[in-house]
Amino acid sequence: MRYIYLKKSLPTAKSKLIAKKKKIAILFMLAGLIFFAFAFFPILKFQFKYASSFSQLINPLSSKSDSRSQNILGSANTDYTQIANWFVSNPSNDDNNQIFSNTNNSNSTYLLNIPKLKIKDAIVSIGSMDLKKSLIQYPQTALPGQLGNTVVFGHSVLPQFFNPKSYLTIFSTLYRLEQGDEIIIDYDNVRYRYIVDEMFEVKPTDLSVLEQRFDQKNLTLITCSPPGTYLRRLIIKATLSIN
Repeated sequence: MRYIYLKKSLPTAKSKLIAKKKKIAILFMLAGLIFFAFAFFPILKFQFKYASSFSQLINPLSSKSDSRSQNILGSANTDYTQIANWFVSNPSNDDNNQIFSNTNNSNSTYLLNIPKLKIKDAIVSIGSMDLKKSLIQYPQTALPGQLGNTVVFGHSVLPQFFNPKSYLTIFSTLYRLEQGDEIIIDYDNVRYRYIVDEMFEVKPTDLSVLEQRFDQKNLTLITCSPPGTYLRRLIIKATLSIN
């Protein structure tokens, strides 16, 4: 019986280094895929699960195109914690530009609660423009309980970072509200209960959601949509309950 012996060459330092680099490259690729899924899966889920229902309630005024408006995404340096940057006004429309240049000298505050989203005693500031510190009631819109449209802005990020106590993330799950849900405002020692009527999205060129009509007592909540992006604006409309 004959035997054949094969000599196995030991790995060199160079081959070990190449193998190590391959493992590191694979780990980086896997980390990138995980990060991509972590960031974009909530956006895709939003688009398929929620955005279709919003389209059924789309504000007809939002379909008007504005060919002379600025880029709706803004620049890389656009600060979206300042609500003046949330909508793109038409340079030819002085009324739209005036909305963003007017400020309210009042600096009073009140509290907003959304039980379904576990948002409790969130501060709404009247007159401020900085969303890092509070929710903001837009200047020259109706005060809570009054005839007109009370417009409140809130910042949002990816839903997985939602924290009801952080004003940078507070409206990240606003899209989960449904018709019939309640929004409670405590203002001037009076509690006002609003009921959600409709939800829709508008383009950043549509300022109609800021308009005032004095035949009802309405509340409008606004945040960016899909959460974590600045593509559109999510609008939650609610009416004061008389019960």
